[in-house]
Parts: sequence; structure tokens; C-alpha cells
Amino acid sequence: MSSIIELKNLTKIYREDGNEVVAVDNVNLQIQKGEFTAIVGPSGSGKTTLLNLLGGIDKPTSGQIIVDGTDITRLSFSQLVDFRLHNIGFVFQSYNLIPVLTAKENVEFVMFLQNRPQSEREKRSTELLTAIGLAERMNSRPSKLSGGQQQRVAVARALAPRPKFVLADEPTANLDSRSAENLLEIMEMLNRNENITFIFSTHDPRVMRKARRIVTLLDGHIDNDTVTG
Repeated sequence: MSSIIELKNLTKIYREDGNEVVAVDNVNLQIQKGEFTAIVGPSGSGKTTLLNLLGGIDKPTSGQIIVDGTDITRLSFSQLVDFRLHNIGFVFQSYNLIPVLTAKENVEFVMFLQNRPQSEREKRSTELLTAIGLAERMNSRPSKLSGGQQQRVAVARALAPRPKFVLADEPTANLDSRSAENLLEIMEMLNRNENITFIFSTHDPRVMRKARRIVTLLDGHIDNDTVTG
């Protein structure tokens, strides 16, 4: 496997009411292509901040984030927006589907922004929705789907443009046990079949059991890094 992400001395400091809060503290980390990695730790340990930095949503105070050879900390705002669009998939715990679009249209949306041909968008969205068991719900809007189904659509949308990696922030947080297990099995299947790198931020033991690497944060730094399978 080859490294897809490299973090070098990554630090993020927030300043609140004259005080400094070190959310991410001098983190050095490599993620290999095809990994299924969970970032875990107690509340306030820096998990979400680290995911936001990886996704180019937030800027570090210092250090480097190198994605497939590109140091994204050196990109301008417009370059970073374009880089995210073409290289990173996002799955949020709140689904973030567009209410007026069908499941199929939601899956196609990022590819539409990328100006992919309609034939490619339709083929890819149909393949993914079929793979995740929603072939019969392609034309349903989010309001007609259960929480588990909406999150599956969100995963398909993240995977549709074949990003370099997918960031999933507490993706099972709003799901019941059965839906969460089903979602994790689907993501694991897609990870193995398409070799897309998944990085989770989670408290969920079910995600940790599926993960093949667990990176534990404590007070913004890496406390433990374990390959589990």
C-alpha cells in the first residue's frame, strides 16, 4: 500500500476569550491507501478538529497536510474548494441530503458539480444505489426514506466521484443498532471492492470493531495507534 495522507507536526490552536485551546497538538500520522481507520477518543480529544483539518474545512495553526503529494495547507481558498470537490468524500451524522432531490439525484450531485457527463452520472449512481440495497428507492426524496436509508444515500454520494478518501464524522450516531450495522457492512464492502480509504471519527464501539486501524487521541495528541486487522 502507498501513503495517501501524511500529517507532519500538525497543530491547531483556537483562541477563545484571550485563552489558547490546543485542539490538535503536533500530530504526525500517515494513512495508507485502502485503510479503514477509526479516530477515537473522549469528547474534546480533537477528533472532529482533526477530521476538519484533513478535509480542508479548517486551516492548521502550523504543520503540513499532504494528500497524494499535494500540501493542501499551501492552497488558496478557491484551490482548496476545488481540491475538496475532486478528491475528498464527506459523510456527516446529519446526512446533509438535499431535500428537493431524489436519492439518485443526491448521489449524482457531486459528479454534476464536477461536470461529469450525464451518462457517467447515471451509470455510477445506479451502480452504487443497487450495491447498497436501494435500487427500488432511487426516485424517493429524503423525507420518504428512513434515517438508515438516508445515511446509505449519503455514503453513495460520497463514493460516487471515486474520491481519494472518505471522511465520516460519527456516521452511525443517529442510527438504531440494525441500521448502523447494515451501514458499516456496506461501507466495509465498498472499501474492499473499490479500495477507497475510509477515515472515521467515532465513539461507536461497532465502528471500532469493524476498523482495521484505531488511532486514539487524547488532549489533541496521538495516545495510541493500533492496527487491528
